[in-house]
Formats: sequence, structure tokens, C-alpha cells
Amino acid sequence: MKKAIITVVGKDTVGIIAKVCTYLADNQVNILDISQTIIDGYFNMMMITDISGATKDVAEISQNLKELGQDMGLVIRCQLEDIFTSMHRI
Repeated sequence: MKKAIITVVGKDTVGIIAKVCTYLADNQVNILDISQTIIDGYFNMMMITDISGATKDVAEISQNLKELGQDMGLVIRCQLEDIFTSMHRI
């Protein structure tokens, strides 16, 4: 299994989860775990995904999600699990 971590941050609006999940489903990315919170109008979501069956490589998925986020006024990042873990190690 090849895992990627996707984070979504920004002002809460209708349809954030729907748009991100639709993109992932259309590209055969499986969501393994998802956590989201809204604090004082700000949306924060973290997803652990399996990209081993994806129709695009992680660089293209990452770029597409970044562009989707920009269109929605959000910051969306997608990183392979090992890179995410290395960056967030204490």
C-alpha cells in the first residue's frame, strides 16, 4: 500500500469535503481515514489515503489538489506518508 497524507485548511464553505472527495474518487484514490474540524469558521481536514491504485502519480495529484484549493480559497497539500512523517517528527 502506498499512502499519502492530504491536508485542507481555510475558511469554511459549503462543499469542501464533497469536492475533495469527488476528485479523489474520480482518480481512484481510496480514503483510509479522515478527520475534520471547524473552529471559529476555519476548516481543517486531514486525510490518510491509499494512492496505490491511483490513475495519476502523486506529483500530479498534489498539483491538481493545490489548484482545486486555490479555486476554493483553501490550502490543500498532498504528501507521501514518509515525507509527511519526516517533516513532522519531533
